[in-house]
Amino acid sequence: MSLGIGLNNLIIDNKIEDKIFTIRGVQVMLDRDLASLYQVETKVFNQAVKRNIQRFPENFRFQLTKEELHNLRSQNVTFKENLTTKYLPYAFTEFGVSMLSAVLKSAKQSIYLVCQNVKYQKHKGNH
Repeated sequence: MSLGIGLNNLIIDNKIEDKIFTIRGVQVMLDRDLASLYQVETKVFNQAVKRNIQRFPENFRFQLTKEELHNLRSQNVTFKENLTTKYLPYAFTEFGVSMLSAVLKSAKQSIYLVCQNVKYQKHKGNH
């Protein structure tokens, strides 16, 4: 079965790469950025995850502390400009990003994110 995606032809999409942060010593993506990629509101995205919370242990997903959010805002200009939230965001590790494909219905975006994640990990391993 062909999905129309050539893994050998994928490059790391800057749109994704710019949304990968290191928090608590691990590479993560935030709920708001993943929701945007899945083309849903962050609230809807988090509700879908909470309905399947047993699939997201601490090493898949964790909530940022106020201090972590402050540090992220102070280190990233684009992050600072684009974040207004009354809730602390959730961070998804590579395991959590992969698990999203089983939880969310957008197959095209799930395949894309998993492929980008694999490509990024290979790229990171070569440097």
